[in-house]
Amino acid sequence: MTGASQNRQVLLQDLSGDTVLYRLAELATEFGAQHIASTARNIAERVSEGRFYVACVGQFKRGKSTLLNALIGHSVLPTAVVPVTAVPTIIRHGERLAARVRFQNAGWTDIPVSTVEEYVSEEKNPENAKSVAGVEIFVPSSLLETGMCLVDTPGIGSVFARNTAATQAFIPHIDAAIVVIGADPPLSGDELQLVETVSQEVHDLVFVLNKADRANSAERSAALDFARRVLGTRLKRPLPAIFEVSALDRLEHSGTGRDWGQLVHALEDLVLHSGRSLVRKATDRGIQRAANQLLSVIREEQDALQRPVEQSEQRIAKLRETIAEGEGAMRDLGALLAGEQQRLSQVFVGRREVFLKQTQVLAQKELAEHLRSIAQRRNGPAYRRDLNHLAQRIARAQLRPWLEGESKHAEKVFCNTAQRFIEYGNSLLRRLAETGIPGLEPLPEELGREKRLRVQSHFYFHVMENVATPASPLLMISDLVLGGLGLRGGVVRDAQEFLDQLLEVNSSRVQNDVEERVRESRKKLDVEIKEVLREASAIADRALARAQTAQAAGTSAVERAVVRLAVVEREIRGILPSGDRAESLTRRSE
Repeated sequence: MTGASQNRQVLLQDLSGDTVLYRLAELATEFGAQHIASTARNIAERVSEGRFYVACVGQFKRGKSTLLNALIGHSVLPTAVVPVTAVPTIIRHGERLAARVRFQNAGWTDIPVSTVEEYVSEEKNPENAKSVAGVEIFVPSSLLETGMCLVDTPGIGSVFARNTAATQAFIPHIDAAIVVIGADPPLSGDELQLVETVSQEVHDLVFVLNKADRANSAERSAALDFARRVLGTRLKRPLPAIFEVSALDRLEHSGTGRDWGQLVHALEDLVLHSGRSLVRKATDRGIQRAANQLLSVIREEQDALQRPVEQSEQRIAKLRETIAEGEGAMRDLGALLAGEQQRLSQVFVGRREVFLKQTQVLAQKELAEHLRSIAQRRNGPAYRRDLNHLAQRIARAQLRPWLEGESKHAEKVFCNTAQRFIEYGNSLLRRLAETGIPGLEPLPEELGREKRLRVQSHFYFHVMENVATPASPLLMISDLVLGGLGLRGGVVRDAQEFLDQLLEVNSSRVQNDVEERVRESRKKLDVEIKEVLREASAIADRALARAQTAQAAGTSAVERAVVRLAVVEREIRGILPSGDRAESLTRRSE
């Protein structure tokens, strides 16, 4: 390290937490680790202002966004009947309503609050296709005045795998959490895993049973008993109260029933008694995370400098050989699974034929039973519309449970199909790790076990309104004349044919939708594994370039670089607790 650098060097353990984070960001920038630098600066900024994050987490469609809107008294987060949130969204105190967005590798840009949905919703930004890195909404809420920031997270267990990953990636930044559960079902396996992971990072958890008004007393009691028993066993610590609330009732009618007052008091108490300690813990976690990531970068640099370039070339050649084999195997496996897809398509065709054969009989029987409910005094055209709309309701009611059943069957099929991809992908990751190339840390240790389809359903019921309410003048005149004579048999036969047509068309749409979801979900998993291969190849290229650059610089340049790295390493290790230092030293010696 040069004299100027030595004069600039500081002992990190003697600095305040935010100053340490800024220093780590500076070092990360020097080593080209922009992601580490950006994260460290963001944490430094919020802890210097005394802000801490309380994330709202849980299964998708628990009403998390609605709950946060109700807590702050402003409907700033989008809500809908489909999974909505695509990226974590931070709500913090402001003198007036305002919002801003930050994209990957870019700064903050102010946006109107009314446009937040364009960046955070799944409909307007599917699977974060716009590469939004963060959204902040400023709200004049008394609950947020003393530093608490509420965070809306994408729901886990949704069909959007990237959304679940976004929530998992945000966990290290959480200081406390509001865990939202429901009565039906009370807790899923994914939720239990998330709560357990969050509890390893933070201690303060607030549990909420939302949509309490949609379940009766017995259902709520059973859900709460189940949640307390399972969570107590899983977390291995006393479980705090579970607040029963209806966020929608609070938001739309200013309702204060059930446990709403207790929930708000619990959050206010969290700010009053734990706010400072949460900021301090956030600082410590941020420092340790950034420091350990930087030590990994330094280790990579040291390995590149000290290992003979021939050895680096041999190891990288092995990695590239593994990648090439992997790409070939993926092509072969993809072809086999494409054939499997064709077989599954025939299975879905057969299932639809069975469904139609059974359902058309039941639907026609139901139509006949309801004919008496259609007012006989209605004129011809109105009678036709009433009958056809009845056919629409019957067909929709028959198709809805079948769609759910087919989706479950498709998810089971997808699990079996995806298992071969995952098993091979994980064996490939193990082989890549065995090459010993430094810098492979960004690759996942293991691909997730697929439990759900990764593509949302796009099915909607085709009402065929042009048939239900025909605009033909001749048909209207015919209906009026025949209706006046009491001759309605033709209209009834048309309604029966319309019902069969509705079932035929919409069952075909269900079948196509399910097939497409399986096909696209398999493709997404295929792309994920190929991205792992591409990233490993890029890492190999960077490692070889560093080794060649270091060796080309000559012995004296290598020695100076080694000394510089050692000085920076000691500077960083000085701030780590003894346990972390020991772990880092162990990793360094491997």
